[in-house]
This record gives sequence, structure tokens and C-alpha cells, in this order.
Amino acid sequence: MSVSVFDMQSLQHLWSTDELRAIFSEENRIQKWLDFEAALAEAQAELGIIPAEAAREIRAQAKVANIDVGQMSAEIRRIKHSLVPALKQLQARCGGDLGEWLHYGATTQDVVDTGVALQLKEAHAVILRDAAAVGQELARLAQAHRDTPMAGRTHGVQALPITFGHKCAVWLDELSRHRDRLKECEPRVLVGMVVGAVGSQASLGEQAEEVERRTLAKLGLGAPAVSWAPARDRFTEYALVLAMLGATLSKIGNELFNMQRNEFGEVEEAFSAGKLGSSTMPHKRNPTSAENLAGLCRPLRASAALMLEGMVQEGERDGIAWKIEWKALPECCLIAGAMLFQARNLLAGLRVDAEAMALNLDRMRGYLLSEHVMLELSERVGKQTAHEWIYEASMHGISNKLDFAHALRQHKELASLLGEAEIQRLTDPAGYLGQCAASVDRVVETHRSGWLGA
Repeated sequence: MSVSVFDMQSLQHLWSTDELRAIFSEENRIQKWLDFEAALAEAQAELGIIPAEAAREIRAQAKVANIDVGQMSAEIRRIKHSLVPALKQLQARCGGDLGEWLHYGATTQDVVDTGVALQLKEAHAVILRDAAAVGQELARLAQAHRDTPMAGRTHGVQALPITFGHKCAVWLDELSRHRDRLKECEPRVLVGMVVGAVGSQASLGEQAEEVERRTLAKLGLGAPAVSWAPARDRFTEYALVLAMLGATLSKIGNELFNMQRNEFGEVEEAFSAGKLGSSTMPHKRNPTSAENLAGLCRPLRASAALMLEGMVQEGERDGIAWKIEWKALPECCLIAGAMLFQARNLLAGLRVDAEAMALNLDRMRGYLLSEHVMLELSERVGKQTAHEWIYEASMHGISNKLDFAHALRQHKELASLLGEAEIQRLTDPAGYLGQCAASVDRVVETHRSGWLGA
């Protein structure tokens, strides 16, 4: 019986991907526990702590296929412990008394936390890959529309001309910083531990540090300087970086959602045959991809906030706060992965309507070029005087439904300073795009060296 949006066949594609669901599946979670136990046994065997034969047998049997998950779950409910039932089954699979050496000196949180780190390692590779794919689409759009003028908007209304390529470059630059954050946090997040019950490593003997180092090296994880069982900043940092990444993707989705409004019509997401917008209005072509992308960040932020709650620990270990992570961290990864997957598809199929952008740019009838005219005149009459005169002309023109050029002609002082050719030049949006093109070139080049060079 499915009760979660991540499990329901009709909804899971909106909230996650097949790949990430497999990474955070119960089967893979258990397999990561078994991988830890096998690596620990091998490290201890290398140091002469347990028999080499026991390590070989534990490795050979450490497969999730050898675990009856139903039986394990029933036993968890009976004995009220989340790991021991799996260990009992693994021990029973080992020949003779070799299973007695299983889990030697370790504690449950060593296994579970290191298992999560292994899942994160797999998810991290997917997230980096898909973030790079989104970056490629943004770089493509930025280059393709480097010189496509559109209205730049502040406070929801038209402000000055920009290009659509510049808008995409801003998104790309922000995404690139998230990529840097993801890479920079790897040595802090992709870390396991073998520290025992209270983090003292007393149960692991004099070779405890080397046991931990070797175990984690076999798993491809970093070794900590000290127990992090009660220090939950590692996983919390990753969740918060994902929340920041999600917020950027949400912003992109929200912007593209608004740009698809009929009143703007500046972009349209890919329309596939059979796509239905309404059960009652046959004409609808809804921006469903953009709106889903815009909305997913809200539960992502909520789950990341739960990770902050998990940082408040009691003593050397605390199940009250710790178990929050079992829900929140996988959800952060699943949702962030879904957002990246959906963002790439949305951007790849995006249709940009340069003609609609140009029409919208003319809706203000030239008034969004007021700054251009003001700065041009500042050298002649001073900035404050130029601002005052253009304000007077603009307010008169807007009140009387005149275009900006006509309003300039009707203002006595401005008309005496500006000729017709100059008015036409100063009120042409294409002539006031500033460094949009250069900024696009710079960001795309930085993107190439940063993402592709990594």
C-alpha cells in the first residue's frame, strides 16, 4: 500500500526520480549497512583483530539478497531495535562460528550513519551530474539569446531593457556557486565513523584509529578527527545546500511560469501531443512543468529545516533528534534530484518568443528609456535637473497617454536640447543594453572552465 508521494505510481515522477528512489530504497539502505560490516571485518582482519576467514565469510554473505526484509521488520517491531535483526540474519548466514566476529566493537550509529554517508555519496554524484546538465541548458539559452532584448522588471513592473540571455546568465552564475558549494562540502559530508557506543572508541582497542581509517577508506569515505555522532552539522550542511539549490531552481521555474502568462507570452514550455490542460476547458496549455518546479522547493525547505532540528542533541547520542534525519535527508535528496531533472527538461524544451518580448518591451511606449535620456543630458544640464525635467515630461505624457518620445518633444526645455534623431536614438531599447552581451560571454566562459574542467 502506497501512502507517500514518493511511492505512489501516479505521483512519484513529480517528486523524485527512479535513480534516486533506488539509492534511498530500503534495500540499498540495508546493503550499505552490510557494506560497512564487511569493510570493518576486513580492516580488523588486516590488523589481526579478527580471523581472516571470518572477514572473508562476512564479505561473502553481506548481500541484501540474504536478508529477509519482512522478517527483519517484524523483529524490529518486536525487539524495538532498528539494526540488530539484520545483523542476526547476516550472522546466521555465516558458516560455523565465523559470524561471531560480525560488528566487532562497533555500535549501531556507526553502521547507520556511515550507511547514510554512502547513500549520500551515490546521490551526490547524481546531483552534480544533473546540475551540470541544467547548467549546460542555461549556457545554451544564454548564448542563443545573448542579444534578444526584453523588458527587465523590478518590483513586478518594467524597469529597463535587458536580454533574455542576460537573465539566463544570472541563473547560470547562481547555479555555478551551488556547484562550488556542493564540491566544497564533500570532505565534510562524505565522512563515516567507527567510534563505538559513546564515541570514545574504547571497544575498538589500541588500533581503533587505524581500524576506522581502513574501514572508511575501503568505503571511499573520509575519516573524522573525532566522533560526530552528536554533531549533526555534516548532513545538515548538505541538506541546506540542497535547499539553496532548490530555491534557485524554484526561482527559475517561477519566472518561467510568469513569463508564460497569456498577457506576456514570452516563453512556452514544450507541448507534447496529448498534453491536457483542463478537464473542462479544452483550449488550456498550462505551464505545468514550470509550476511544479516552482512549487517543489517548499517541501524541500521544510525538510532542510527539520535537519536543523536534528542538530540539537542530548549527550553523546540522541535518538529523539537523530531519527528525524531518516525522513528529512532522503526527502531533501529526492526532491532536489527531481527539481534538477525537471529543470533540465523544462529548459531543453523551452520555446523563446523574441517577437513577444519585443512587443512587451514597447508596452511602456518608451518610458523605460527615461534613465538613458537622463544620463545623456546630465553632462549638459546636471543630473538632478535632467531627472526633474524628464520626470515632468514623463508624468505629463503618461497622464495624457503620450509615448515617451512625444512627451519629450512637448517639454519646453527638453525639446530645445534634443533633436529628432537624438530622441529616436535615446528611446531605442536596443541602444541601452549596457554590458548584457559581455556579461553573458563572461559567465558562459566561467561556466565552461568551472563545470567542464572539474
